[in-house]
Amino acid sequence: MAKQAASVATPGAVGAPAAQQFVISRTYDAPRDLVWKAWTEADRLAQWWGPRGAKIRVIKLEVRPGGVFHYSMQFKPGHEMFGRFVYREIAAPERLVFINSFSDADGGLTRAPFPQLGDKWPLEVLNTLTLAEQGGKTTLTLRGNPINATAEEVAMYTSMFDSMRQGFGGSFDKLAEHLAKASQN
Repeated sequence: MAKQAASVATPGAVGAPAAQQFVISRTYDAPRDLVWKAWTEADRLAQWWGPRGAKIRVIKLEVRPGGVFHYSMQFKPGHEMFGRFVYREIAAPERLVFINSFSDADGGLTRAPFPQLGDKWPLEVLNTLTLAEQGGKTTLTLRGNPINATAEEVAMYTSMFDSMRQGFGGSFDKLAEHLAKASQN
């Protein structure tokens, strides 16, 4: 696969203190190109993205700088939550930079839909996903930090690292299952 790189300016990306940065890494028994496809193809994202027990519906996927991944998560019939990525940088197959946020059904920016977080959760989180392949295995590293956030929002974000590790851990477990099935085909 030819290497493609494109980007748009990312506000707040430079110099985030390490204490504000969430980092999670996982190594998969799959080639990097397959892991890349899992992050950039709608049918694949719908199979693994989001917490265990959530049904994911891809509303829109435009993997390009300025493009959007807009999705819904449904845990029980009739109750949907929405999220979105706005892509900032695409360097296939090794790097995706995107701003993640909660959204409404139309893809507009909204606050987290959880009463316990209220207006204390940052509206936007800048994420950098890197994929490194060695010996047919791929190490995925995701780094995230709030941008354009108040001190209170940053404090809430950093207080939730353990919960975020569990949430992403469940999603990444689902990704491992997807990759194992995809590798067999």
